[in-house]
Amino acid sequence: MLMRKFVSYDKMSKKERRKIDSAKRCDWNGLNPVTRVAEKNKKYSRKVKHPEKLF
Repeated sequence: MLMRKFVSYDKMSKKERRKIDSAKRCDWNGLNPVTRVAEKNKKYSRKVKHPEKLF
């Protein structure tokens, strides 16, 4: 059984580096992380908290 020799990332071929990089990347499964921003708690809300008690 042959063991592969360790080759530093800098000395690898471009093709091998691309293989390693693509394996490390993960998929967002169709989600866009930019549109998934949580609302800020300190933001001023103009919504009425209890609309049923308004009248």
